[in-house]
Amino acid sequence: MRKLTFIMGLALGYVLGTRAGRERYEQLRKTARDLSQTPAVQSATRSAKDAAGGAAGRAADAVAGRVGDKLPTSVTDRVPYLRERTAAAKNDAWGSTGQ
Repeated sequence: MRKLTFIMGLALGYVLGTRAGRERYEQLRKTARDLSQTPAVQSATRSAKDAAGGAAGRAADAVAGRVGDKLPTSVTDRVPYLRERTAAAKNDAWGSTGQ
């Protein structure tokens, strides 16, 4: 991933730093578009999105677990994740009210 970022930065620097003209710009743009459509890049993109989503979910759980009960309702009502979590805690499967 680091190598790809470096190559993309190099390509961007070339386009912005030279007077290659529109034709060269279009050629580089087409190459970048074609590269982004390859199965390997698509797979890496999906993996990165899944990993980021999982990390965000774990972080949200950790934050909500530590400070969610201490936040005022004016805050928890505005954050959908906290609102759903609070509602689930109040009406859990055991029929308790969370109080």
